[in-house]
Amino acid sequence: MKNLAVFCSGNGSNFQAILDAVRRGKLKAHVALMVCDNPKAYALERAKKAQIPVVLLSPKLFTNRQDYEKIIVRILKSQAVDLIVLAGFMRIFTPYFIGAYRNKMVNIHPSYLPAFKGAHAIRDAFEAKVKETGVTVHWVTVKVDAGQPILQKRVKISKQDTLDSLEKKIHRVEHQIYPLAIQKVLSA
Repeated sequence: MKNLAVFCSGNGSNFQAILDAVRRGKLKAHVALMVCDNPKAYALERAKKAQIPVVLLSPKLFTNRQDYEKIIVRILKSQAVDLIVLAGFMRIFTPYFIGAYRNKMVNIHPSYLPAFKGAHAIRDAFEAKVKETGVTVHWVTVKVDAGQPILQKRVKISKQDTLDSLEKKIHRVEHQIYPLAIQKVLSA
């Protein structure tokens, strides 16, 4: 069974969707640990409840990003992590970290890439008044939100949608397709 490390910074709803998929047997993997950079993240409560080991490490404790990432790489290697799953981790990695886990790190993005890259994709799509957006699971590369898509799904934006209702639609799709994409990667 492959070991996953899930990286979170916030609520952890995708982390929960991954845990639920593992529990139901839809995702054949072991969540070995969560890496978190935010001591106030609700994701930490989810990990505690599920008895998943947590590495809570603030980058502010380090003089530079690479020193921070070197510690994380050492921890991941000690846990024999096969795949890194970014689930709302709000940090951009250096080429060092991405190189250490080339083709072993996936991310979920709340748009149908290549449209609406960046941290505010849902808001950007809503404000652009486009008829659809989506969700993309992709490989992580040095360029942000530019890796090869693994799985994508379109999400219609209706005239009745508010930013809040669109966010909820996007999150429902994320929770459906992220475990599927991870299983696809692990089965390849």
